[in-house]
Amino acid sequence: MRRKWYILLISSLFLAAVIGYLVKFRGTGDEPKVVVVLQEMDSQYWNIVKAGAEKGFQEFDINGKVVAPGNTSKKDVLEYTLKRVLNERPDVVVVSPDGSPAVMSILKKFVENKIPVLLVDTDIPLEHKTAYIGTDNYELGRKAGELLASQLQPGDEVALPFLAEDLTYPVFRERIKGATFGLENAGIKVVTEQVNASNESSTTREVMTAILQKHPDIKGVYVTTDTKAMDALEVIKEQGLNMPVVGADGLIEMIELIENGTLTGTVAQNPYDMGYISIETALKVIKGEDVKKNIDTGVDVISKDNAKLKLDFLRALLK
Repeated sequence: MRRKWYILLISSLFLAAVIGYLVKFRGTGDEPKVVVVLQEMDSQYWNIVKAGAEKGFQEFDINGKVVAPGNTSKKDVLEYTLKRVLNERPDVVVVSPDGSPAVMSILKKFVENKIPVLLVDTDIPLEHKTAYIGTDNYELGRKAGELLASQLQPGDEVALPFLAEDLTYPVFRERIKGATFGLENAGIKVVTEQVNASNESSTTREVMTAILQKHPDIKGVYVTTDTKAMDALEVIKEQGLNMPVVGADGLIEMIELIENGTLTGTVAQNPYDMGYISIETALKVIKGEDVKKNIDTGVDVISKDNAKLKLDFLRALLK
């Protein structure tokens, strides 16, 4: 009888060890569930945010996924994606909103269903949101303005081209306000030009061309994104001109222009940190810990001195 109990004990211990192994490497299904909803995943910027979030899933043992609308041209497509996520009942949703009334409405339903909402990259006036994780865009614009002003003389004119729609989008509106303050505070005169159009790339080229025609004495340019900055730079080169251009976001192509000496500097967000910190914050919320309402992921000033370091980091993420 004692031998039988001994064999049973050994068998039980072995079974417990096997179950423990399976729990460790396959999960119990009880991991916190977090869904990250981005505006799209067809661009370098959003893929860097995604990489940060996925690193957070891994390090914090989160059952998580990153999703985005498949057709960004469809009206209110982000709303439909969020509706699907709401039906999944995640513990926390992390979302980069577009500021539309439809998206605001569906996010309110998350709050009503007691699903914490963390906003990443883009802040909107959503009542009872848990936190915003991202850039202080006014501060980014101010630093960009100061960086551009540092390469000029008081009294110089700079161009600030933008789309009319930018003023309705909080991220760009704050960047424009911050840059205008930073430039004018340094004694730089700001000339602006805005147009209404749907094609961002061609529009940036058109507005930059118009500015050069109307204001031939400008000595520099600030635009709200790196993509627009590179379009503006192409127009400047086509006109046979040479002047500093400052954008934002910290895309690889923009930083390469700094490394090779075409540009002297730009400002960059930290999209990887946005993704990672949003998951770290989501876990704190799930555990019932207090979190800050506004979590600033900072702004980097990129110059020749640190361009290679930034490039190596970004290339490793996206390879």
